[in-house]
Amino acid sequence: MASHIVGYPRMGPKRELKFALESFWDKKSSAEDLVKVAADLRSSIWKQMADAGTKHIPSNSFSFYDQVLDTTAMLGAVPPRYGWNGGEIGFDTYFSMARGNASVPAMEMTKWFDTNYHFIVPELGPDVKFCYASHKAVDEYKEAKALGVDTVPVLVGPVSYLLLSKPAKGVEKTFPLLSLLGEILPIYKEVVSELKAAGASWIQFDEPTLVMDLDSSKLQAFTQAYSELESSLSGLNVLIETYFADVPAEAYKTLTALKGVTGYGFDLVRGPNTLDLIKGGFPKGKYLFAGLVDGRNIWANDLAASLDTLHTLEGIVGKDKLVVSTSCSLLHTAVDLVNETKLDKEIKSWLAFAAQKILEVNALAKALAGHKDEAFFSANAAAHASRKCSPRVTNEAVQKAAVALRGSDHRRATNVSSRLDAQQRKLNLPVLPTTTIGSFPQTVELRRVRREYKANKISEEEYVKAIKEEINKVVKLQEELDIDVLVHGEPERNDMVEYFGEQLSGFAFTVNGWVQSYGSRCVKPPIIYGDVSRPKPMTVFWSSAAQSMTARPMKGMLTGPVTILNWSFVRNDQPRFETCYQIALAIKDEVEDLEKASINVIQIDEAALREGLPLRKSEQAFYLDWAVHSFRITNCGVKDTTQIHTHMCYSNFNDIIHSIIDMDADVITIENSRSDEKLLSVFREGVKYGAGIGPGVYDIHSPRIPSTEEIADRINKMLAVLETNILWVNPDCGLKTRKYTEVKPALKNMVAAAKLLRTQLASAK
Repeated sequence: MASHIVGYPRMGPKRELKFALESFWDKKSSAEDLVKVAADLRSSIWKQMADAGTKHIPSNSFSFYDQVLDTTAMLGAVPPRYGWNGGEIGFDTYFSMARGNASVPAMEMTKWFDTNYHFIVPELGPDVKFCYASHKAVDEYKEAKALGVDTVPVLVGPVSYLLLSKPAKGVEKTFPLLSLLGEILPIYKEVVSELKAAGASWIQFDEPTLVMDLDSSKLQAFTQAYSELESSLSGLNVLIETYFADVPAEAYKTLTALKGVTGYGFDLVRGPNTLDLIKGGFPKGKYLFAGLVDGRNIWANDLAASLDTLHTLEGIVGKDKLVVSTSCSLLHTAVDLVNETKLDKEIKSWLAFAAQKILEVNALAKALAGHKDEAFFSANAAAHASRKCSPRVTNEAVQKAAVALRGSDHRRATNVSSRLDAQQRKLNLPVLPTTTIGSFPQTVELRRVRREYKANKISEEEYVKAIKEEINKVVKLQEELDIDVLVHGEPERNDMVEYFGEQLSGFAFTVNGWVQSYGSRCVKPPIIYGDVSRPKPMTVFWSSAAQSMTARPMKGMLTGPVTILNWSFVRNDQPRFETCYQIALAIKDEVEDLEKASINVIQIDEAALREGLPLRKSEQAFYLDWAVHSFRITNCGVKDTTQIHTHMCYSNFNDIIHSIIDMDADVITIENSRSDEKLLSVFREGVKYGAGIGPGVYDIHSPRIPSTEEIADRINKMLAVLETNILWVNPDCGLKTRKYTEVKPALKNMVAAAKLLRTQLASAK
């Protein structure tokens, strides 16, 4: 019985790739050093999977930034602004597309479906001259083969690649991206030909867009693509992999009729209804890759239940055609539980990280083949029983409070227009008020202080003194720059979700449970294992200290309930909305304590609200209802004069703009500049927005420093579609990933642009 892993984490168990990338970007190490770290990581991953008995081991699932950008490089689809003149694409061009450089901005970055992973959006049009410009897929296959490991090369499928792209600047927004299918398929054929020549016997095309609501013309593109590739694929076993949701019935019909395809991969964790389609008919003689081990969460698989499902599937497709698989790439989970030496033993027994999921996949495959590891299955059953009856999971008072929420929509009593008037009388802000999103650069010294405090190497008194000094430095800098509404810079926080989770009940934490978000950026999601409550205030001390250092308004900075939920590993024993309501009640307590402490501006970030939107339209209304309701719960009890901000970033917001309005925040700051001001189009189309809004005026994920003129131009574009009295001026996102040498001039130019526009507006009256 065969086993398969869709993909694997890239950063390494101790974030080795992250540090190698950042060292290379900072010119502290060479390209050769970076390549060696990557090769060592790949070798270790392949060996680990081979040693576990995995038959279908992926290659080309590794990336220096993301797999869609790798495909853009493979196709030679480099936008002209990067000055690429042909040949094999090197690091300079590759990382310029991802991060920008001193002279040109980066390409747009957005969320990978409904995950916290990001990808660089291809910019395409009729003038793009595609060519085979990166041999990475073939090189990595050969690299593994030289190590004695036969792998399954993974490519982003041609149709999904085009559907995830956007028209380049200057190209009509209505340009049919699928019309480029005939232009890119010859390059796919070249790659396939080279892989066959190198000895590959299987190839995996990831076509995750098949789980979306696609019309017949888009489904027809899959038929066209694989019909055209059929002769090139002859002699190869071809797997089409889908993930993240159920495959709709029409898409299932299209997929299972594709020519030249040997097997189909389905996510049976997030797409359990696909089982009904399989039971209703599966093509004879084809392989079914059954994604039963969750690639997106860290809970141990229920092996007994999965084995039952596999026995059912075996009766449909036959034992020799059934492959046990992960539901999606393990990129979205932490690397190895072995590294968690400080995690509570009982909670640890409930978990499985990527390394353990490989063992689960292979244990299921062996059990199906008649070689069941009784001890492994017995330990798994005991862990599930322990979790089910553990008293640490349930808090009756929390559950009652959440039930009591029913029957109210938790709206503030006064409309937003009246509230903004009351707030302006209190805050007395200028036209086009300036602010930042929350965090300031996390320096080496700051990280050292936090690390030493956690390790008990410095006292609490020393820690508080150091953090207050850092806050004071950030406050003084903002005053010097003449920013209107200040932030304290969040020096006490390594991560916006982890910080709150550490102070809420029902959460557990890892030491090395890192997950890649984009590029070298990693996050360490907390684990929500039980009912959530707030034992004591979490931010009031620091916000009050910061406000005491300035006469200007100081924002209290909180992470919203939906973002805490979506950026955590969430318990899977109750509906997500129930957990979200519990978190909302905890944040509500914090908001009201901040208000009592005379914090007049409170930002409740919901950066991940759009990210959690289900991929299927039929499920979206229910999600948006409870997600928006959760946000309103947090601030429904504050006074009209308390200004509630929220922040959202790096997603497509246009399709949920009415839900954003329904959140009823006083001010929203929202990513805008990196996505070519896509957000503004919704206002051009007539959507009326009456609350304060700050579309980002520059991209903080690039080291590039925008000029005053460039920022002023962006503000003018905003003023063309938004009222002057509601517009705020701010960056796209928080500044923690940047250096002060980048932040200071960028913010200086931002404030100068706001002042320039104020002068022009005043003289125009």
